[in-house]
Amino acid sequence: MNYSKTLKYLYERLPMYQRQGKAAYKNNLDNTLFLDDFFNHPHRNYKTIHIAGTNGKGSVSHMLAAVLQSAGYKTGLYTSPHLKDFRERIRINGKMISEESVVDWVEKYPVNNNLWNIEPSFFELTVAMAFDYFAEQKVDVAIIEVGLGGRLDSTNVINPEVSVITNIGLDHTNLLGNTLQEIATEKAGIIKDSVPVVIGNWQNETAKIFEDFAVKRKTQLFYADKEFDVEYSMLGLDGKQIMNFTQKGKPEFPDLKLDLLGNYQLKNIPAVLKTVDILNKKGWDISKQQIYSGLANVSKTTGLMGRWQIIGHNPQIVCDTGHNVDGIKAIVSQIENTAYENLHIVFGVVEDKNPDEILELLPQKATYYFAKANIPRAFDEKKLTFKAWKNGLTGDSYLSVSEAFVAAKKSAGKNDLVFVGGSTFVVSEIL
Repeated sequence: MNYSKTLKYLYERLPMYQRQGKAAYKNNLDNTLFLDDFFNHPHRNYKTIHIAGTNGKGSVSHMLAAVLQSAGYKTGLYTSPHLKDFRERIRINGKMISEESVVDWVEKYPVNNNLWNIEPSFFELTVAMAFDYFAEQKVDVAIIEVGLGGRLDSTNVINPEVSVITNIGLDHTNLLGNTLQEIATEKAGIIKDSVPVVIGNWQNETAKIFEDFAVKRKTQLFYADKEFDVEYSMLGLDGKQIMNFTQKGKPEFPDLKLDLLGNYQLKNIPAVLKTVDILNKKGWDISKQQIYSGLANVSKTTGLMGRWQIIGHNPQIVCDTGHNVDGIKAIVSQIENTAYENLHIVFGVVEDKNPDEILELLPQKATYYFAKANIPRAFDEKKLTFKAWKNGLTGDSYLSVSEAFVAAKKSAGKNDLVFVGGSTFVVSEIL
């Protein structure tokens, strides 16, 4: 097979949550444990860091990878979903796995899966591929982002150096639970015996759950935002955010630069800084200079996309993959702090979200271009337009994301802002 045929096999032959939703979700680790045993537990050949959370886990994963690369560690990075190319999910030192490696691996094992006599999902197989590839390439460390939840996620077979849970919000409630406490319990499933755990954001509703898990697992728990705090932030002349971070009230990271522009990243950085602090106390060698260098060049170093990413000027065009209530709140806050004459929003959601909860957060003084992403899970654009109208939003529906995007750009003046978002898959199509 060539690369395109291999991808077709992976997408069409295997159950895929990103496209099919709940029907592709596995509520056990049976296949994952089988595959892990089949490949002789490849993740045991390198150190790992495990990242979970409702929002921010992708950004934290990329930031940590950038810092570790800056410190000279050969760093694997597994994240999901991808935006443009499947290979974004599996990187080493920022470089995506080669097309040839993907084809060879799939031909060697999945196409001949009578060796296994199981029916793995797309995600289960992708995780197995990543872990096996990292071992083959002899990485020093791999940053592993949880796909969904934590307790039953296919990544949850590793024994990491540190476990990180960025925050808890209401997302994937049809699978993880309808309350913050239920969702926190699922994500706390990544906490391992004697493995320190970093909680990015302290939340009254979930703190006791994490603390009880830490006691049960006989490990230390740290709230990153209780230890690291930002004194101020501003946008520098080089287009990067500049921040002053304190540690326990004392100046520690003055003039820290970050090339990721979302204001919400200020909530993610403490988790990165605390994780690095723990690693150093465990004998790793990561200098302050390497932290500065890594954070100043995250996108360049790791290839992160879709986080308040500016993709055009005159008009300014921005995309962001935030897709749940907390993510949309952060985006709206960022829009409110952005200068423009008129606002145009290309927007789409998936069916397992609650559109009304999201639509009521969006700015009413804007022109909307509603579209359905090209996946089975996408919410119908006409129904979305009607719901938007009931929430006081005005705009039209379009048959595709590309049509909506073209219409928005055509209508926008040079001093306007065009925002594209609501779903990872909407962003994916315009990138």
